[in-house]
Amino acid sequence: MVTRVPCSVFVPQAGFDYPTLRERALLAESLGFMGLWTVDHMWARGAPDIPFLDGWTVVSALADATSRLRLGVLVTCNSYRNPGILAKIVATSDHISGGRVELGIGAGWMEEEYAAYGFPFPPVRTRLSQLEESLEIITQLFSAGRTGYAGTHYRFEDTPFEPKPLQRPLPITIGGAGPKILMRLVARYAHRWNCPMPAASRLEEHLTALSRHCEKIGRNPGDVTVSEQVAVVVGEDDADLTKQLEIARQRIGGFVDLATMAICGTPDTVVERLSAKIRRGVNDFAVLFGDLGTPRSLQLFADRVAPHLTGR
Repeated sequence: MVTRVPCSVFVPQAGFDYPTLRERALLAESLGFMGLWTVDHMWARGAPDIPFLDGWTVVSALADATSRLRLGVLVTCNSYRNPGILAKIVATSDHISGGRVELGIGAGWMEEEYAAYGFPFPPVRTRLSQLEESLEIITQLFSAGRTGYAGTHYRFEDTPFEPKPLQRPLPITIGGAGPKILMRLVARYAHRWNCPMPAASRLEEHLTALSRHCEKIGRNPGDVTVSEQVAVVVGEDDADLTKQLEIARQRIGGFVDLATMAICGTPDTVVERLSAKIRRGVNDFAVLFGDLGTPRSLQLFADRVAPHLTGR
């Protein structure tokens, strides 16, 4: 059976006030996008002095403002919150939304942000170990009557946690790359793996690793949604595309290499290149628009790109 491949809007909060974010979310919902993701940073890399609202607070507000859109943070930095506090934030947001919030989480990476806010920045293996413990604790808090856990990094003693999320289970997205450890955590804990833009060229390697890790624990790898974080610059025609590329250089050029990491073109070209990703195994997209999701781009993508993204 041919099905539409879900697309969500990935909207970094850089430079946006809340009324604008709310407006974008409501438009995305009306146009049929599956969801909206914010980010978990304190500032925009390359533009540290522009306003930047907190991602989870925005999600909680949008949970009340919307009625269908699925919501989450792509992805929460595990280092910035105790896993019990994060679980409480997520469960509360899920109740506000009526059961539409998802937990996106990763090991963290932006070293200068850690330093500025006083967080230790241990080696990546330590951060992955911390992430694994957090995932175990959070899944217990979401399901068990009381949680007890004594790990290397966290300790919970007979911990009550009410209310549980409305969703049972509440979907978990793990973002990041690494076939040995990260994909093992995806196999064990995730409903969705989100492949970040810099790792997209290694998709097959990660999918092979995911299958191997799933086999070890008796899980069907097909139960894990394969998502890709993808930058899209779309123009109605070649002249419009030239204008949109210049906007994209100004808006996202500081952290996205448009030449190597973005899909740029007219709607037919964007359909063709996203469809190639679907054939490689992607079945969900988190779309970062070059203009950060103006109504023009959302409408053009919804009308002339999304209906043609299908899989089996």
